[in-house]
Amino acid sequence: MHPRGKGMAMGILGWIIIGGLAGWIASLLMGESQGCLMDVVVGVIGAFIGGAVFTMLTGAGFTGFNLWSLVVAVIGAVIFIAILRAIRGRPGPGV
Repeated sequence: MHPRGKGMAMGILGWIIIGGLAGWIASLLMGESQGCLMDVVVGVIGAFIGGAVFTMLTGAGFTGFNLWSLVVAVIGAVIFIAILRAIRGRPGPGV
């Protein structure tokens, strides 16, 4: 096995863990009910969005498997859910 293979697998596993947590937290914050797989997808996409936004604003976006990256991913996932709602034309719960 190539020495970089293990690191790459842990990187993918890290993205899935952070993505799942971020998507789940964002779903709770936004009042969405999506399921585990969609929480991971929303969280990973949110990590990309949050990373881009925070890199532009602060110079530090998604930095790895840590609390800062989780916060960035959650904020990005909230932004992503808001964009999806705007596209679908559906307001959030309680609106």
